[in-house]
Amino acid sequence: MTASIEQGIDKITHIPPLENGDRLTRHEFERRYAGMPHIKKAELIEGIVYMASPVRHKSHGRPHAAIIAWLSAYWLATPGVELSDNATVKLDADNEPQPDVLLRIQSGGSSRISEDDYIEGSPELIVEIAATSAANDLYDKKKVYRRNGVKEYIVWQTLENQINCFCLQDGEYILLESDASGVIKSQFYPGLWLDVSALKAGNMSKVAAVLQQGLNSSEHKTFVQQLAQD
Repeated sequence: MTASIEQGIDKITHIPPLENGDRLTRHEFERRYAGMPHIKKAELIEGIVYMASPVRHKSHGRPHAAIIAWLSAYWLATPGVELSDNATVKLDADNEPQPDVLLRIQSGGSSRISEDDYIEGSPELIVEIAATSAANDLYDKKKVYRRNGVKEYIVWQTLENQINCFCLQDGEYILLESDASGVIKSQFYPGLWLDVSALKAGNMSKVAAVLQQGLNSSEHKTFVQQLAQD
């Protein structure tokens, strides 16, 4: 009798492994993910589990570091915004992505930090590093971010060396075009300027110099003042 009860308890408490392609509720996804601490990155996109492959240096690690460097400089110069790297974001009942990089308004924005230290709601800017245009980042994940109101979304397809910057306008993502000098300027974060060609070429000193021009702009100074008031 005792053995039978113990077997029943084991069945109840046993947590099934998280598998690529599983269709799960967000609650069940979180339960299985928490039960597999050796897994460093798993996402729930439209109710389907996606687990990351091993990360390569040139196609992911180095571009990821470049984006972090660019956004870190903006973060340090803009009190009231917060940068996060590979943080889980609880968007809705079927979607819990783990974006490569995100930038959010720390107080009064469209996301918040939950009691258990996760981001809930939509960060204002998300960046994903994708190998090619065939990656899910440009399909279901893009639809999820659009539907949940992520203001700006950047995808760097590293093998094709293509960077697409999308801005949410009237519920749709519009592709942002660079100006005459080859610079894309964020529509939500004043002063967040990106020299796309320099970034693709790995010329980080020029990326930093162009960003500094944005940080010196009157628009950025006004934005900082607004954040301080909020």
